[in-house]
Amino acid sequence: MDYYSLLFYFFAVLAVGSTVVVVFSRNIIYAAFALMFTFLGVAALYILLLADFVAIVQVMVYVGGILVLLVFGVMLTKNITNVDFGGKSMNGFPASLIVGVIMGTLILLVTRTLWFRSDVPLVPENTTKTIGELMLTSYVFPFEVAAVLLLVAVMGSAMIARRS
Repeated sequence: MDYYSLLFYFFAVLAVGSTVVVVFSRNIIYAAFALMFTFLGVAALYILLLADFVAIVQVMVYVGGILVLLVFGVMLTKNITNVDFGGKSMNGFPASLIVGVIMGTLILLVTRTLWFRSDVPLVPENTTKTIGELMLTSYVFPFEVAAVLLLVAVMGSAMIARRS
């Protein structure tokens, strides 16, 4: 096994293992920090797949923005330790059946697909420069429309929050 495969499996196990901690943790602080490791593991997998722009966006948006906001929300909430989760699952059998069917279908698809293999090694390209140039030349209008739409959404949510 080469180093690339070893790194890939390490980060895949990190992402999946920390996701399991997020799902089954009874402490919300532990779940939030496990979510950070999930996001970082996914970003590392993006780097290994030569998607550097997506990896940087993953770290900046999810780890730097959403996770920090989640941790601040948890830290600023009063009596977070006394929250009762209810603990009863209502539709366990139908959910397990659906998950089993989907997982069986995915395993069947992965094992029966003829995957393309190349003997030529991949040469990493810097996709960030190309995406940045496209966003500021060919796609500048949709980029600006999305920016104005997000600005209006933030202003609207701030106005709603002030009224409450």
